[in-house]
Amino acid sequence: MERVISAEFFCAELDRRGFGFFSGVPCSFLKGPFALLEQRGSYVPAPNEGIALSMAAGAELGGTKAAVLAQNSGLGNLLDPLTSLVMAYEIPLLLFVSLRGWPDTADDEPHHAAMGAATLGVLQAVGVAHGVLEPTEESLSALLDRAARERAERRSFVVLVPAATVDTCAVPAAVADASLMTRQEAVEAVAGHLDGALVYSTTGMISRELFGVRDTPHTFYMQGSMGHAIGLGLGTALNRPDQRVVVVDGDGAALMHLGGLALVGERRPANLTHLVLDNGVYDSTGGQRTRDTAMRWDELALAAGYRTGQVCRTAKEADAHLAEIAGLPGPHLVALHIGRGGPTPPRVTSAHTNAGVRARFQAAAADTSKGLK
Repeated sequence: MERVISAEFFCAELDRRGFGFFSGVPCSFLKGPFALLEQRGSYVPAPNEGIALSMAAGAELGGTKAAVLAQNSGLGNLLDPLTSLVMAYEIPLLLFVSLRGWPDTADDEPHHAAMGAATLGVLQAVGVAHGVLEPTEESLSALLDRAARERAERRSFVVLVPAATVDTCAVPAAVADASLMTRQEAVEAVAGHLDGALVYSTTGMISRELFGVRDTPHTFYMQGSMGHAIGLGLGTALNRPDQRVVVVDGDGAALMHLGGLALVGERRPANLTHLVLDNGVYDSTGGQRTRDTAMRWDELALAAGYRTGQVCRTAKEADAHLAEIAGLPGPHLVALHIGRGGPTPPRVTSAHTNAGVRARFQAAAADTSKGLK
């Protein structure tokens, strides 16, 4: 049996060293600690890694030792507050950052390759002390000792967590809400209204579900860069006013960069429809919650400047509303409340490379413009 650090020991060590506040954005490499910290109420989920870091800094300034847990793909979201806030003001923080795409990029999804190869170099370049965790209790204790020494000098420390280093743990199963449609039912309802549109689908299970239900060249499956599907859709909608554009988003992704919604509302492209599938969790990383209460997406959309906003709770409602707004000027936002979990759909990369997805999408987009004058 492979050695591994138990989630219980991981959290107990942090307790023993006086850490009382935790925030972050989930990664499956740290599924166990996320679950335990959630259960005991000392973890606050953040919409993005930069907010997580600034909340931890605020906790420290208020007298509570704080730590951040995140995926290395989100390291870019951390760099500004890490360098211009935490380092500039000498606020010592502890960070746990997963090492996706490391040491061999072939062992992970392609969108982790660049950051997997660069993570250690990025931290070295900005001057942040760090160490790679080995799957032993002794390694964790030694790295936390190093972090304590850095803290004494008012410097932060990053513990880098490779795959299969920290164990998962048993978590209470979520009670399914039978009144909600499943993710697959929602995607099937949406898919019937995508013909003739250029479609951008968000990272994680939603892209995988859409790929399994309806794989077409007109769909750009955004495998990484969480939260940026709306930026892709807006950029295309503004520059191709002849073409209907649909963004299929998730609640965690939409929350990560809410400024994108505000910009849609300000620019108001008539050809854009924004769909948000909201299940209140990050399905791809283990079902960690995004929020305790659902966003009022319809009210948010109207406040931001979308022409319409609607919440649907059944596939029938979604189908009827999408038919109702078909042909009407947007932008439209339609939120679909869905249940948590469900069968795991196939990965897009089982059939297409990322470059292949991009190439066929661009070709399809070019085909739709041939009839323009």
